[in-house]
Amino acid sequence: MAMQAAASMFPQLAPRRGSDRAVVLAPPPPPARVAMRRRSSGGVAAAARGVRCRASLIEPDGGRLVELVVPEEGGRREAARREAAALAHRVRLGRVETEWLHVLSEGWASPLRGFMREAEFLQALHFNAIRGGDGAMVNMSVPIVLPLGDAQRRAIQASGARRVALVDATDRPLAVLSDIEIYRHNKEERIARTWGTTAPGLPYVDEAITNAGDWLIGGDLEVIEPIKYNDGLDQYRLSPAQLREEFARRNADAVFAFQLRNPVHNGHALLMTDTRKRLLEMGYKNPVLLLHPLGGFTKADDVPLSWRMKQHEKVLEEGVLNPESTVVAIFPSPMHYAGPTEVQWHAKARINAGANFYIVGRDPAGMGHPTEKRDLYDADHGKKVLSMAPGLEKLNILPFKVAAYDTKQKKMDFFDPSRKDDFLFISGTKMRTLAKNRQNPPDGFMCPGGWKVLVEYYDSLTPSADSSKLREAVAA
Repeated sequence: MAMQAAASMFPQLAPRRGSDRAVVLAPPPPPARVAMRRRSSGGVAAAARGVRCRASLIEPDGGRLVELVVPEEGGRREAARREAAALAHRVRLGRVETEWLHVLSEGWASPLRGFMREAEFLQALHFNAIRGGDGAMVNMSVPIVLPLGDAQRRAIQASGARRVALVDATDRPLAVLSDIEIYRHNKEERIARTWGTTAPGLPYVDEAITNAGDWLIGGDLEVIEPIKYNDGLDQYRLSPAQLREEFARRNADAVFAFQLRNPVHNGHALLMTDTRKRLLEMGYKNPVLLLHPLGGFTKADDVPLSWRMKQHEKVLEEGVLNPESTVVAIFPSPMHYAGPTEVQWHAKARINAGANFYIVGRDPAGMGHPTEKRDLYDADHGKKVLSMAPGLEKLNILPFKVAAYDTKQKKMDFFDPSRKDDFLFISGTKMRTLAKNRQNPPDGFMCPGGWKVLVEYYDSLTPSADSSKLREAVAA
């Protein structure tokens, strides 16, 4: 699939009739002025408490960020750790389940307060939305659930327990799940409704569903302490609350989010700088870019997170993007590769982080069909679905227009159909082949330092290495 950059088509953002949702561009609010809190090992979250957000930024779903990490004050965190250790039943979390615990703990999925119970699961699966406490529907397009094996299900139900501890691979308590509900994990239905196919070879299904338990356990979470990975990248893992503080510190009056799981080339940069230019032309004084690479599970042939972050650093160092108007942070969610269904989750989570504009392009969250030589999803359906998705009405969706390499100007530029023969589309496959062979792309495709990082990554893969076993850091 081509890695085609694009630019937002602001002149076309007008109210639409019929099934399409009207896109409303609000006038710029007055800037907020507040000092940024430092990120500390203790975090800033409050167990099961909602955090009110500043009026100058878009409200999170439900009106409050639901943060689920137990505060340190008054010895509460240590008390929660002792309580979890004393519980009779322990559910061990794998890599993906721990990443979802991280997502829930920081409020990315607000107003969810824990792993989904059956009613929430069915709403997410069939409506791509859940009903909040006030009765309003909020977008939630992917189930956030915790599988459970049959033997453990029987033991918990026989004991009548209402609380269980969630532990890591070393049996260390991470959280307590309370007021639990156990229900059937209908894998085929979940896969079919999330991906639109049950074909073998879906990466997330192979990683987190096929061999998972046949039951699901939901309930309210108390997370004992902030999730850390100790991989040298934790300083980039800013929670929604911390991102909102950073946007306020920078006096941002608009936040536009760009989700990616690939290295940044100059076409991406063209899109992002053009978006900021157009927001300024609309009257915003200080639009800030949230460059937000996905940091959870990705498929084996994606560039690992640590190398992507090195590449992103070079993009800022070499001035391709302006550090003064760019915040780089890691989005902790696992990747489903579920196309139009998943892109709603990506957009919804950025609302909770304070973004009021979301950039969407060709085939977002897509992949090639696992058994056929074609894309799994229609390349235009993601942006169309986002324009109509329930619960995303307050988010401004910014569609791309295509960019490619202009062979005459020797740079990435917006595609001009009147001189189509002057443009070269460099696919992701082509880019990877060039990097693996230590060949340079055309001048102006990617900043030199960023390309060097990509070449170094492929150099680090020896011919005997089993790429299917490449994995990123596991939470510690």
